[in-house]
Amino acid sequence: RGTGLQPLFKMSYSCSKVGDPRPGQPYKGGSFCAFLPDNKEGLKIAKLLKKAFERGLTFQIKSCNEEERVTWGLIPHKTSWDGGKARNGYPDAQYLREVGTVL
Repeated sequence: RGTGLQPLFKMSYSCSKVGDPRPGQPYKGGSFCAFLPDNKEGLKIAKLLKKAFERGLTFQIKSCNEEERVTWGLIPHKTSWDGGKARNGYPDAQYLREVGTVL
């Protein structure tokens, strides 16, 4: 499997804002982990993911069972080294190209 980059995002509890499902309501945060290969292309994608995070594009708030919670947004992330594309993991030969296009 080799070496890899493992960005970790920690989202705290807070209140939702205009544009979220229920503005002003508290939501649950969480810890989110993603995986990228430790190579030139992986580092390039890591920088783009950082910019997306800083612009508020990485996560979204969803309403589930009358509770607001943070979830991944529309940018695809690999959440496992294993399991293939069907389980958001590797191997997935197209992932870096696909996420680069989205970013």
